[in-house]
Order: sequence, then structure tokens, then C-alpha cells
Amino acid sequence: MIPFVRNEFNKQFSLETYERFLNDLNQTYHHKIPFRVAESPLFVDSVFKKKLIKASDEIIDFLTLKDFKTLTSRAIPPHLNVPNETNHTLFLALDFAVVKDSLGALQPKLIEMQGFPSLFGWQDFLGAKFREHYTIPESLNHHFDLNREQFQTKLKHALLAGHQSENVILLEIDPLKQTTAIDFLITQELTGIAPVHLGDVIREGRKLFYRKGDRKIRIERIYNRVIFDELLRLNDSKFQFNLTEDVEVEWAGHPNWFLRISKYTMPFIKSESIPECKFLSDYSSFPPDLENYVLKPLFSFSGSGVIFHLTQKDLDNIPADQQHNYLLQRKVQYEPVILTPDGMVKAEIRILFLWEPGSPRPIPITNLARLSRGEMIGVKYNKDKTWVGGSVCFFEN
Repeated sequence: MIPFVRNEFNKQFSLETYERFLNDLNQTYHHKIPFRVAESPLFVDSVFKKKLIKASDEIIDFLTLKDFKTLTSRAIPPHLNVPNETNHTLFLALDFAVVKDSLGALQPKLIEMQGFPSLFGWQDFLGAKFREHYTIPESLNHHFDLNREQFQTKLKHALLAGHQSENVILLEIDPLKQTTAIDFLITQELTGIAPVHLGDVIREGRKLFYRKGDRKIRIERIYNRVIFDELLRLNDSKFQFNLTEDVEVEWAGHPNWFLRISKYTMPFIKSESIPECKFLSDYSSFPPDLENYVLKPLFSFSGSGVIFHLTQKDLDNIPADQQHNYLLQRKVQYEPVILTPDGMVKAEIRILFLWEPGSPRPIPITNLARLSRGEMIGVKYNKDKTWVGGSVCFFEN
């Protein structure tokens, strides 16, 4: 979206350079990246950057309301409520589609929101590798107003919060088998926080431990990466620790915020950046043009359960007592905005925030981008296509 920078990048691009770039990504941590990394970053001008910040601020205005927890109390099913909830989320991710408005101007439109960490470590690493392999103007930054050292310092402080690194764990289900394992490896190098499988956590009364060699180490703080719907699908009763148990531990990203700040929150927020969306249970009659809507289950992740080509039969199949668990959202028309050698490509931009304890609001510290030619944005919907996949934005200062 910065034409000069885009043209210069396309001129220097070659398949050989891209292959060297990918090999570097795969070899640095001796871990093959399991998802597609796009051929290019996004280059976002100051005008669109301001629009992203404005849209984010309107959403954050709602998240900072004094009665926010009361408004979102129904977002947490009783069997998923985790004790000792923090005053506010530590992490915030806002996903914006790049669209055109009625006047033809590019605008951000919210697709998803999460009170949950994303690929903070990987995005820092990816942006740096793009700079190593391609010439990118120094006036562009993928960490907003932070340099790389400042970003890493903030992330490390947020995760450790004064604890020794061996007493903090990154908690996930089989972490090194996850698609996001590369992020865990980078985070471990940056902070010293080890990724630990949920099944390896030892509970003794209200205290938690994990083993490191022949040592049993106390867990004082958890950087949580466990997604509840994955845990529920696993239904593994062999685990000693259930997230909903009242234990003596701090949370770097309390699990309740994954549910409070989610698709559930979107219908409450009034902003031009949010598409029309409504709980299914709030309709007296459904819209006649269902082809212009998408159905989303509230408690799902990574597009699981979403019905993109919606019919009346799909709605009829949802029992009345379950309709409050579904959201009907007007489809967003992504605008192809990235000029590539293979044609125009659509984009989605995720702004990643940290909300430090004691701060009145979260601040943006990095970003994630997805490039797409498919009907949906995620990398799994763009197989066998080029100039698509995960990427990063470089913003004009």
C-alpha cells in the first residue's frame, strides 16, 4: 500500500532469494516451519496506519469500561471459569480485513478479537529475517513506535514479571507438536521460559511443578497458550492439573480473557470498523439474504465450525437453547490491495497489544499479517497458491 516500496520489493524479488529466506527460517532453530510463509511483507502507509489505530482505540474504549466484566459475564461457561482472574487482559489481538468503503477508500474492518497471546516471538523474528534478505527502508517499522530491543524488553518483562525464568512455563498441549512451536522456541531463547506439556505438570495440593532433568521445579507463573476447545476435544483425564482448579500460580494471560474478549464481545461494540453482527438468539426472524452472512460458534478457534455458505437449514439445525452460543456476522468483502507478479492479493492485519498491569490501556507493540487469494484468509484455505500465507506489516513512521 506504499506503491514505491512495493515496486522496489517486487523488483528485487526472485524465487532464489525466497528459497534462501525460507531455508534461513527453517534452519535457525532447526525446526521446519509447518505453515506457509508469504513471499512478501505488507508495506502500510501512515494514512492506513492511523485508521488501524483509530479503529483499535474505539474497540479498546469498550474494553476499558468499568462494567466490562459485568457485560461479558455470560461469555465464560461455568465449567470453564478459571479462578484468580486478573483485572484486565495482558494480551490483545485485533484482526482487521482490508476493505473498501462506499467512496472507494481503504478501511480496516474487524474480523476477530482475542484476549489471548499470539505469535509475538515469531513475528519479531520474521520481520528481522525479511530485513536480512531484502532491502526494506529504515523508515518502516514492524513494531510500531518500538525498536527491536525495546520490543523484546517489553515482552520479556510481561512474561516473567520479576520471576526467575525456570519458575515460569509456557503451557500448551504437546507444545513442540503444535503448528506454533516455532514461536515457543523463539520465546524460550528470548526469555528462558520452557514450553511444557500440560500432561507433564505435577500438582501437589495447590502448588504446581514440572521436571527439568532430575529436578522438580516449582511453577510460579504460567504463560498460557492452551486453547479450551482443543483441551475439551482431547478429553484427557490423565492430566494432574486442570486449568479451572484453584492453585497458587500467576497467569501471564489469564485464560478467562480468551473468552471475555472474543467473538462474544463484538455485538456490544458500536464502531464503523465492526461489521454487523448479532447473537443468533437475538433474532426474531433471520435475514432473508443469508448468503451475505457467516455463522460463527462463539467457543471455537482458528475458523473451526464456521459456516461460510450459510443456508436456512444450517440455522434450523441449531437448537433454540443453543442459539446464544452462535454469532451471525455480515460477510466482509476483502479488497485485493497487494500488487504481486502473480496479480493482486487480499490482506488481513492483526495488531498485537500488551496491556501492562497498572496501565490504563493496552499499547500496540507488533503485528501479524495474512495474505490470501482464497475465500477465507487462513493459510489452510490457500493451499497450492503463491504470494499467500503468514507475513508481517512494515508501517510507515
